[in-house]
Amino acid sequence: MDQYDGDEDYMPQEDDWDRDLLLDPAWEKQQRKTFTAWCNSHLRKAGTQIENIEEDFRDGLKLMLLLEVISGERLAKPERGKMRVHKISNVNKALDFIASKGVKLVSIGAEEIVDGNAKMTLGMIWTIILRFAIQDISVEETSAKEGLLLWCQRKTAPYKNVNIQNFHISWKDGLGFCALIHRHRPELIDYGKLRKDDPMTNLNTAFDVAEKYLDIPKMLDAEDIISTLRPDEKAVMTYVSCYYHAFSGKQKAETAANRICKVLAVNQENEQLMEDYEKLASDLLEWIRRTIPWLENRLPENTMQAMQQKLEDFRDYRRLHKPPKVQEKCQLEINFNTLQTKLRLSNRPAFMPSEGKMVSDINNAWGNLEGAEKGYEEWLLNEIRRLERLDHLAEKFRQKAAIHEAWTEGKEEMLQKRDYETASLSEIKALLKKHEAFESDLAAHQDRVEQIAAIAQELNELDYYDSPSVNARCQRICDQWDALGALTQKRSEALQRTEKLLETIDQLYLEFAKRAAPFNNWMEGAMEDLQDTFIVHTIEEIQGLSTAHEQFKATLPEADKERQAILGIHNEIAKIVQTYHVNMAGTNPYTTINPQEINAKWDKVRQLVPQRDQALIEEHARQQNNERLRRQFANQANVIGPWIQTKMEEIGRISIEMHGTLEDQLTHLRQYEKSIVNYKPKIDQLEGDHQLIQEALIFDNKHTNYTMEHIRVGWEQLLTTIARTINEIENQILTRDAKGISQEQLNEFRASFNHFDRDRSGTLGAEEFKACLISLGFDIANDAQKRTGIMDAEDFKTCLISMGYNLGENEFSRIMSIVDPNRMGIVTFQAFIDFMSRETADTDTADQVMASFKVLAGDKNYILADELRRELPPDQADYCIARMAPYTGPDGVPGALDYMSFSTALYGESDL
Repeated sequence: MDQYDGDEDYMPQEDDWDRDLLLDPAWEKQQRKTFTAWCNSHLRKAGTQIENIEEDFRDGLKLMLLLEVISGERLAKPERGKMRVHKISNVNKALDFIASKGVKLVSIGAEEIVDGNAKMTLGMIWTIILRFAIQDISVEETSAKEGLLLWCQRKTAPYKNVNIQNFHISWKDGLGFCALIHRHRPELIDYGKLRKDDPMTNLNTAFDVAEKYLDIPKMLDAEDIISTLRPDEKAVMTYVSCYYHAFSGKQKAETAANRICKVLAVNQENEQLMEDYEKLASDLLEWIRRTIPWLENRLPENTMQAMQQKLEDFRDYRRLHKPPKVQEKCQLEINFNTLQTKLRLSNRPAFMPSEGKMVSDINNAWGNLEGAEKGYEEWLLNEIRRLERLDHLAEKFRQKAAIHEAWTEGKEEMLQKRDYETASLSEIKALLKKHEAFESDLAAHQDRVEQIAAIAQELNELDYYDSPSVNARCQRICDQWDALGALTQKRSEALQRTEKLLETIDQLYLEFAKRAAPFNNWMEGAMEDLQDTFIVHTIEEIQGLSTAHEQFKATLPEADKERQAILGIHNEIAKIVQTYHVNMAGTNPYTTINPQEINAKWDKVRQLVPQRDQALIEEHARQQNNERLRRQFANQANVIGPWIQTKMEEIGRISIEMHGTLEDQLTHLRQYEKSIVNYKPKIDQLEGDHQLIQEALIFDNKHTNYTMEHIRVGWEQLLTTIARTINEIENQILTRDAKGISQEQLNEFRASFNHFDRDRSGTLGAEEFKACLISLGFDIANDAQKRTGIMDAEDFKTCLISMGYNLGENEFSRIMSIVDPNRMGIVTFQAFIDFMSRETADTDTADQVMASFKVLAGDKNYILADELRRELPPDQADYCIARMAPYTGPDGVPGALDYMSFSTALYGESDL
């Protein structure tokens, strides 16, 4: 059949109808039943039906109603009278409407219809069916009958026992009808159980299923089809056209539903990514908020043990608690970049996190955390040094105070004696000399008292926790010292007053006392020095102590000579007393020091010397071990540090070079990532060496410029850089596949980007980005002359300079808002690729989604919840129902939903 062309299309059909007036009456019976059912399938929409096709259309009322239902148009107002003229008028209005649709009615007049002419009535109904049910069928530039036949042949082609060649005998076995249903709704018919030799079952099965599940009324009788040698073609065409309209409408609905499902799935996935980002960002910021006050706490402890525990807690934080958070921060940035890429690819607005949860906010918070962390570690080490110094000073104070207190014991009682009043002259002179010796001894002890006061002052300045008791003891010593000075002066004056009465002085005792006192003081100082604790941090310091100790030992022979000389004086005194029978009571009146005490202290000094030797040897061994630890750490750090820097440079080169496809670059980067991860045991080994150094209280290392902090920061930056670079390549692949960008285009984009990325930072500034767009031939003119075809002199000059392109500030600002939504002032390569692909690729739009919803709604301006649940999966139907606003148009019904505002909201054109 030729393509429909105005009035001429119906002429051969009408001629056929005239010839059919002489055909088998069985066909008339089939047409009467089929056409009646077809008319009722439309009239029931208006709440009526016909029983007798030639009788019920005689008054023209139901005929006009039928045409209004199938055309969707209003006809002229019908006549309600019962007279023949009224009926003819109504029928003529119906026939005029049919003629207005380009149909020429030959030999069919209103009088024949009003008179109940069955042949003419059937012919008129067939003309209506052709015009409104079959004419619009089009398959591969064929229409009407041929188009409907071609559609049937294609749909039944997979069924080997079905061969549709016409609209009469090809349908007698019923398999054609069953095949059409099974092809579109396989769950309704078990086609494998049908037999070609059982047409009655096949036909009744198809008719029953079509009526029950497809809303197609029974227009044919199985008995008539089987008993008639050649079933009526028009009846079969009418019935088959109902199948076409039922299934073609279903296919459109499925296509529309699939489009909506796709759009909603993208939107749901993006919303889930946004929720995940918000939660991960909130958790990370909360951890930082809790951790910074702990790191900023500078309340010192009183003991080394407590400060060592703080240091151990800090080590646990660096080893156990912080590394997972570093990974979370990196993953957060990756998730954010992936989400922004997906939003750009799906033509959605850029994601703006909640206030305070931007990537820049997290980076600032992280920077504050690391600043507090660095200051905390320095404070811990300084506090440990301070407590170590305090413990040493406190012990030194106690030793010197104990020695001084032991020396001053009984001194006040001695100075307060009035023994000179009853003493002989020789005893007075002895007392005077003794007092002079005491004054000498007192002066010798002045330095120790000053040392005690200086140590107490230093302990106060260093905020020693037991300063009150130290101050009290120091005050007692100073008060006692002042009292001793006053008593000494008073006794001296008393002895001098009586000195004139005393003349005999034992010079030998005096000499003994004068020489024994400083020697005794020297021995006490030597014992004090030999027992003094020492703290050193380097081999040079311990070597200095050892040298000083050797010099001290070198003085021992001279000291021994002095001891022998002092003992010789005592022996001479004894000899004189024995010789001259001097009544000296066997004691030296000028000093309390005796030879036994000198010998005992001398033996003590000799005993302490080897102990000091052993202590210095042990400390020297410890410092040698510390030096070994320093060299061990330095040897590893001097290898790992340059290795990390080299890897960072290699990754940077891979990310900006254009060797191979994106998949090749991704494979190369993942190999680098694997090699980097395999390097982790060396970092852990270095951490172990660093822990040994800290446990040994080693605070410096001259063999390397790398600290553990440098290595940690470099390692964390390396892991973050390789992960971020891989993510950028994956996003470029995603962009390329989604937008259909060729490898050559990507290479061109990369070459332009690299050319203007002169500092090799991986980003472009605003001016660099503008120059890059110009180099690619991207034209963004000033607003005032955009697309006018003219430029002034300055613009033309600029155009020549920039290879023929000019970037206006307003248009460039618009582009920058797309590629840099966070207003950071830089453009990454991924954002650059997204923009270039967006300018050349097509994506879903809000209008397309609205058109799809309109198909599901049956061309209504609103949609019902039941229609959404019928066409969409349950979760996406519920998603739409929950977010669609009620429809407020004048043609709305209860429960109507506004799919138009919902569609625009999906693309950021309104609020969802």
